[in-house]
Amino acid sequence: MIRTSWKTAVAALAVLAASPAIAASDAVPQDAWSDIKAEVYGERVIVEQSPLINLVTPYRSENDLRIPIRANIDLPEGEHIKRLTLIVDENPMPVSADFEIEEETDDLSVEVAMRFNGPTKVRAIVETNAGALLMQEAMVKTSGTGACAAPPTTGVEEALATLGQMDLAVPSALERAASDHPEVTLAISHPQHSGMQMDQVTLHYILARYVQTLETWADDEKLFTMTGSISLSENPEVRFDIPKKDVSELRVRMTDTEGAVFQKAFGLGGS
Repeated sequence: MIRTSWKTAVAALAVLAASPAIAASDAVPQDAWSDIKAEVYGERVIVEQSPLINLVTPYRSENDLRIPIRANIDLPEGEHIKRLTLIVDENPMPVSADFEIEEETDDLSVEVAMRFNGPTKVRAIVETNAGALLMQEAMVKTSGTGACAAPPTTGVEEALATLGQMDLAVPSALERAASDHPEVTLAISHPQHSGMQMDQVTLHYILARYVQTLETWADDEKLFTMTGSISLSENPEVRFDIPKKDVSELRVRMTDTEGAVFQKAFGLGGS
């Protein structure tokens, strides 16, 4: 089953990510995708370069600490998106964001801010309700400075003071009226400590702490559960569409790897 093998992969990769002594070049082999695919998907067939997925990435990153990765999915009528997995081949935790889709939908747009450890291929893999696996990939060039080990932009104590605060950017009433699936952007205050970063004052490595799950509901309908990783950028942002125009409330619940739970409801002004 995908779910079992996926969890096994994340657990194994988390061990690598938590050890500062292991460099990214050692943690991920040259032919990274072959090993990742075998661990996560086993012998299952994956349709490569699927035209049903539009993967939007920069050709070259402007900031390795914050790279927007967007997947637009449009399946044939009658098929539903069961899962979307974003994989960054050369990151210490390649399985970077996994979305378990709860709503029955054949189209979906998701964008996530991520950090890259170096030049890498990025993959969006969709599992349909029929069990098919579809993939689109892209190459992203970076400075190669190792963003997963780069020092945090804020100190540990400062980051903890705002931990779990969330804001939601919503489209205007006019924009919502013009779109069948309005998009919102959720900004989360979280340091996303990778376990590979050094405290610039104490010179000790900072223990890993990152967003583990993010659940979302539109009114009473659950949209998705995202499982995160250290690949999400510091203070991550997730942009996604909501299923209809007249949603009145969006609820989110975030849990991190220390067990902290944060919840917030946002009024959208729908009818």
